[in-house]
Amino acid sequence: MATLLLARHGETTWNRAGRVQGWAPVSLTDRGRAQADALARHVADTYEVDRLVSSDIERAQETARPVARELGLEPVLDSAWRERDVGSFQGLEFDELTDRYPQYSLSAVGAPAARERPPSGESLVEVRRRVLNAREGLADSLELDETVLVVSHGAPIRLSLGEVKGLDIVESMLSQPLDNGGICEFEVELSDEGDEPLVHVVAENETRFLTT
Repeated sequence: MATLLLARHGETTWNRAGRVQGWAPVSLTDRGRAQADALARHVADTYEVDRLVSSDIERAQETARPVARELGLEPVLDSAWRERDVGSFQGLEFDELTDRYPQYSLSAVGAPAARERPPSGESLVEVRRRVLNAREGLADSLELDETVLVVSHGAPIRLSLGEVKGLDIVESMLSQPLDNGGICEFEVELSDEGDEPLVHVVAENETRFLTT
């Protein structure tokens, strides 16, 4: 067995304002930095982490820094774990986006909305493919008893978690709460026969260690 941990970045100024972030270089709030510090302490106290991976977007890197210091590990940046590229919708308020472009609303339209691609951005179908490829590659690289922590974003973690649970994209995005600073734990069953590793959910959106 091996362990894969997926942690969402801390709260940002745009999280607080309800704005669509995408790949924007948005900084953490004071609360977000406190969440990152709490995540670092929790991971250090609970797991023996061997590798630290982070999305290369600023808010994920900012969250990974105290984790790296606590664990004594250098984070490996991986763009495959980025948030969805929302293209020209970046910076819009969520309510404004769904009012002006209802075809992107998963709750209103369902599966067709997951195939909609924002101008110069990505569809959720494309994000899911990107993230699952990254997770499968990471799972294939795991060694027995190894633990890897990935600091990522809401959509990639929800889509990865949903795939393991057999959920479609709409269910994955709408039915799985994921707080800033929350962590999900997966058990990865390695095979000696060359088969693909089997992934099981151990914990979802663990936040009891957060104090803010």
